[in-house]
This record gives sequence, C-alpha cells and structure tokens, in this order.
Amino acid sequence: MAFEPMKEYADSDGSYGHVSTQFADFEGIVLESGVFLGPLRVAYETYGTLSPGKDNAVLILHALSGDAHAAGLDADGRAGWWDAMIGPGKGIDTDKYFVISSNCLGGCKGTTGPPSICEATGKPYGRSFPLITIGDMVNVQAMLVKELGIEKLHNVIGGSMGGMQALEWAVRHPDMVRSAVVIAATGRLSPQGIAFNWVGRNAIYCDPASACNDSSPGYDYQRVGKGLAVARMIGHITYLSEETMEAKFGRKLRLKDMNGYSYSLGENGKEDGEFEVESYLQHQGSSFMRRFDEDSYIMITKAIDYFDLAGPDGDLTPVFRNIEAKMLVLSFSSDWLYPTSMSLAIVRALQAEKKHVSFVELDLPYGHDSFLVNAGIPMLTRIIRGFLEGV
Repeated sequence: MAFEPMKEYADSDGSYGHVSTQFADFEGIVLESGVFLGPLRVAYETYGTLSPGKDNAVLILHALSGDAHAAGLDADGRAGWWDAMIGPGKGIDTDKYFVISSNCLGGCKGTTGPPSICEATGKPYGRSFPLITIGDMVNVQAMLVKELGIEKLHNVIGGSMGGMQALEWAVRHPDMVRSAVVIAATGRLSPQGIAFNWVGRNAIYCDPASACNDSSPGYDYQRVGKGLAVARMIGHITYLSEETMEAKFGRKLRLKDMNGYSYSLGENGKEDGEFEVESYLQHQGSSFMRRFDEDSYIMITKAIDYFDLAGPDGDLTPVFRNIEAKMLVLSFSSDWLYPTSMSLAIVRALQAEKKHVSFVELDLPYGHDSFLVNAGIPMLTRIIRGFLEGV
C-alpha cells in the first residue's frame, strides 16, 4: 500500500482545521460470500498524532450515508459529519488521540464500491458489485489499521450502522480492540428495520428513470432517478422522533400566506407538498440524490439487513464470549428505530458473559439521529470523554 501523510492543522476555534482525504490500496479481499473483490481502495482521514507506542488510536465508524470526512474542513470548507465531537479539547480529543475515519466498503466516497471501476470491464461495477456484510466492512478496516502500523486500537466508536461495526470489531478482532462505544445500534436488525430498507430499495427499483434498472456494469452514472430521493425520505422519517417532528413542523403549511388548504394536487396531478414537513422531506431527498449513489444505498442497506450476530437462535451471549474490550453502550429515549430495548439486549448478553460493560440511556428528544444533532453533543461529550479516559 502507498499513502502520503496529509498536512493539517488545528485552528483556534476548536475545529481541527483543514484536512484532506488519503487513499490506501490493497490487492483485494475474500468476502463472506466467498467472492474475491480486488483491487481494493480505502478512503480515510486522520486527525491528531499517533503516539510513539502507537497506543492512542481511535477508529470512527460512520452510519449508512456517512463518509471518511468526520472532522475538520475539506477543500470546499465543508465541516465533517462529527466535527462537533472530534477535535482539540472535544469529546474525542485530537490532542490526546490519533483518530482514523474511513469510508466503508461499498460506499461511494472513495472506498471501493459500485461507482468504482471494475478492472475486468473498465466500467463502474454498478449493480454487479458483490453483496457485502458489516463483517466485510470491518475486515477491510482492519486491513487499513494494520497497514498504518497499529496493532491495537484504543477505541472503536460508531452510531447506527457504525455501532453495528463497533460490535463486529469487538467480536471479530478481540485482540485489536481495547474498548468500544456502541451508539444507537442493535445486535441484529429487526423485521421492522428490514422492512423499511426493503421499501426504500423498491422505490429505486420501481423508478423507470433509475440507473439501477440497467443491470449491466457501467451504466450511465449521470442518469439517476428520483427513487433514491424517495428511499431517503422513507429512511429519514425513521431517524426522527414524533416529538421532534411535532416541535419542528406541527401541521404548518408551506406557503405562509395561505389561509387554508389548496384542495389541489397541482399541475399534472403531482402535488408539491402543502405541509412544511413535506417540503423538508423533499429537500432531504433531493440533496441526497446529489451526494450519494443509489447502488451504494442498495448494497449498504442489504449489508445492514444481513447483520445478525445472534444467529438463528437469537442468542447474543455465545457470540460475545471472546470479547476482550471494555464496552460502552448508549441508547436514546426517543429512538424508535433501534430502541433502548435493543441496546439492553446487547448489555445483558455482555453481562451474562461477565464482560466489562457500561450502559447509558440518554434522554434526548431527537430520535435515532440524536448522536448527530449538535444540541446533544455536550451530553455525549461528557459520557464518551470519561469512558475513553478510563480505559
């Protein structure tokens, strides 16, 4: 693998400053399906300085639509998706820790995924990209960590799909993980979660304008249908709480000068949305279309569907037997996608195996995405900072 150290600095306002994405190249990997995928490229960023003993590394694990840019400012001045948590003096303190954040396998932000060029065809993989698992994502991350010369991580941390990866890290690579923080996650995806993902993918499959309707490798990536936008709207609803939606939108109408309902579906019978909540979802969908790849969405949600550490009998306990890491499990009182009961199932299984585990349910009103909402960061910071310092 070849990589160039990136130049960065921490600016005075607590932001990590300007960062650049690096790339690590590998021959390939045998996936859980038995398929060999290669060559393999991993996009990643680092923040902070690796200690002489290489014992202060923290690995950040992103959720479904995340990427390697977790902190600092990119070339366009865009802040990382967890910039409020990562940086000098922040919850994950870059004055103390060497922080690594990579784009997951199957993603569309630099790591090998459906938009990548297939060596055999010279065209993007598209829907011919092999199906992957959360375990495959973690195994690729382990390759990166080892290539960086790190034998043991101080911590792995992630929310939602990132929390699933944190669990997989503790289970699959117990000798490489000193501690793990699992936020708003589950040990096995529920039927409800599978159902939401299935409906989202079908929004893509049923869209005649979708590039995914061409199953051959190398279809026109400029041709993206609105199915991805609908899939995002469906998913985004599950990330919010009823309390948040009521407070933010209520039943407010989009056009402030309207005295009542329009009683019209608009031109061509396709309504634009009268309510503010509808306008908000339209914005979320259209912006997602501009920044994400629909085939990556399909592959990653399939990987989430496959996630089941418990296996057919539904018992997480045996799978946690070899875990060596100290564990912190966090849930949110308003999260109905991965409710507290799912976090408690993880905690009880760890306790049954007499593992070192701490648990906190955070009383935040923002739903599943509470760990990404800046208003919740102070509470998260206190808990996570204390845990990391105690490892």
